[in-house]
Amino acid sequence: MKIALLGKGKTGGKVLELIHEARLSYTLFDSKNIPSNDKLKGHDVIISFLPGEAFKTYLPLLVETKIPVICGSTGMTWPSEFDSQLKEKEIKWIYATNFSLGMNLVQQMILIMNKASKIFDNYKFNIHEIHHTKKLDVPSGTALSWKSWAGHEMEITSDRIGDVAGIHELTLTTPHEIISLRHEALDRKIFAEGALYAANKIFNDKSLAPGLHLFQDIVQLELNKK
Repeated sequence: MKIALLGKGKTGGKVLELIHEARLSYTLFDSKNIPSNDKLKGHDVIISFLPGEAFKTYLPLLVETKIPVICGSTGMTWPSEFDSQLKEKEIKWIYATNFSLGMNLVQQMILIMNKASKIFDNYKFNIHEIHHTKKLDVPSGTALSWKSWAGHEMEITSDRIGDVAGIHELTLTTPHEIISLRHEALDRKIFAEGALYAANKIFNDKSLAPGLHLFQDIVQLELNKK
């Protein structure tokens, strides 16, 4: 598997470390090596952790190459017809707001907390997230996903501090108890590991259909296998 890596920022740099450790074939594309159709030929998978707005400028080119893409770019929304476009061209893409494999276990826990209304009359949820000062999107995409999984209206508060890789905490408060669920990224390698997991999946799993796939959906299918 030959990887085209777009950018070597905070998380892209971690992907590059793991690529070197695994001795995978790759090409790094950055400001000194701008991607083009010709340059991308011969690659099996493209991995991008570029900022959302920068990544969007490459969408037409990446679709044109027909190479599978693993996208960890945040702070962006997908064009409304993009999934249909990929299906029509028979291209497979995987995206996530958070490529942590452990986050998929967190999702299962939050889906249980979603049922709070079945046993509590008086309760509230809130989320607090902390990231590094260079993270532009507030609240984080992960925090918005947590809110969606919890299925309740809630306040999301955010801090941008130092070089924090990512901390998310969901709190359920009732009159007589507090229940908290916390996930802390200790190293950005967790996102790089997830991206390479997705790259292997998209390269080797012939049963994966064309289209735009959410990483969490793919991992949940794996977790639910008997």
